[in-house]
Amino acid sequence: MDPANPASFNHRTELLSTGRRYHFVDQLPASYDPATTKTFVCIHGFPDFWYGWRYQIKPWVELGYRVVVPDMLGYGGTDKPEDEAEYTPRKICNDIAALMDLLQLQRAVIIGHDWGCFMVSRFALWHPNRLLSLIMQLVERVPNWGYHLFFNDKRSSAEIESKLSKFFKLIFRDKRKSDVRLENWTLTGGLARVLRSDDIQLNDTGVLTQQEFEYYLSQFDRSMHAPLNYYRTTLHRFREEQGELFGYDAILQAPRPDLPVLLIVGKNDPTSNQAALDVTRKLIPHVRIELLDGAGHWLMVERKEYVTEIVPQFVRNATAKDVQTKL
Repeated sequence: MDPANPASFNHRTELLSTGRRYHFVDQLPASYDPATTKTFVCIHGFPDFWYGWRYQIKPWVELGYRVVVPDMLGYGGTDKPEDEAEYTPRKICNDIAALMDLLQLQRAVIIGHDWGCFMVSRFALWHPNRLLSLIMQLVERVPNWGYHLFFNDKRSSAEIESKLSKFFKLIFRDKRKSDVRLENWTLTGGLARVLRSDDIQLNDTGVLTQQEFEYYLSQFDRSMHAPLNYYRTTLHRFREEQGELFGYDAILQAPRPDLPVLLIVGKNDPTSNQAALDVTRKLIPHVRIELLDGAGHWLMVERKEYVTEIVPQFVRNATAKDVQTKL
């Protein structure tokens, strides 16, 4: 399990009961016991894939946890439907539950980042008895979403693919290195302006090493349409959450009150803000929120040691408090 060698992890590809084929990393500890070993299921966001958790997998396995990290629908080695309606939260959450069924996991610690954060929050509502605890890295409820309008236009797929290196250098840039031309790129029109400007050249691979950057490029070459479909599900999500299980205000429902919840937020993350934290505190009064100074969006890389340590610590504390830890 070497982060510099993606092939060193245990890769699997399986057909789920939902009819979708998923690729995932499934790493078992030496002391694995299906009756007692807790499992971490890690859900990535955009634009990422299982590799986003590369620095956490081995340390967590060495602590005795099973770690399962799928390529979500549309990414990596997982199926990539063309229709954006296939990427709605209910369908994605059903995929996560089906993956757990395949692995014979009744419950797990569910961890999400970026879009994964939103998906695991919905999983906590639609499959409440499948979670031991919920850990979310950054908030996606009230971010600066102007760039969503650009992504929502299907023509953006080809434009981003044609400028993929520049796009990833922007997405993974180190916020500590100031560049006024890149400020507010998340606002409406900002991303398109940066991509289309010949005067804005990005040379730094940001929080990624050159080797990691090249691996990301290889995984997303000519395959941005499916990942961007998540941003094209707004109407589908609205209709989905008007269903019989939830009402119109389902988006503001909280997970079950006894579920341990940890939220980790980088203070320099342009997609998060204080309003989102206020909503979270109101909905989940018992939530533990960790605000990280100097950290941006990519917490698993920028603060890899912290994330690696705090998640097992949080799970151990939840267990010590005797909060529903029965597998």
